[in-house]
Amino acid sequence: METTENNRLIAEFMGFEVFYRPYSNGFIEISKSELCDVDDMKYHTSWDWLMPVIEKCLVGEAEQSEEISNTTIKNIYEGICNQDISFAYKSVVEFIKLYNKNLVG
Repeated sequence: METTENNRLIAEFMGFEVFYRPYSNGFIEISKSELCDVDDMKYHTSWDWLMPVIEKCLVGEAEQSEEISNTTIKNIYEGICNQDISFAYKSVVEFIKLYNKNLVG
């Protein structure tokens, strides 16, 4: 369930519109022209899915708070350099949570 929620968080960060509807495996995610079951999102297992998210995280990194720059952005780079998708994914999720917190707070 945590992976599903994290993938939903990433999809929203990427600008996809997320609608919740009961479905056999949980929820569905509907974007502009696509329908994707949240359980079928591969942000946590595919560099092809994750790299556009990483790119969006790193755009404007100089404007990010010191907390975000010193922790999550450093960890994103470490995940990429070590080719560790699991670590990069977790770092992206943490970045988005801090980013959203800073937007609201």
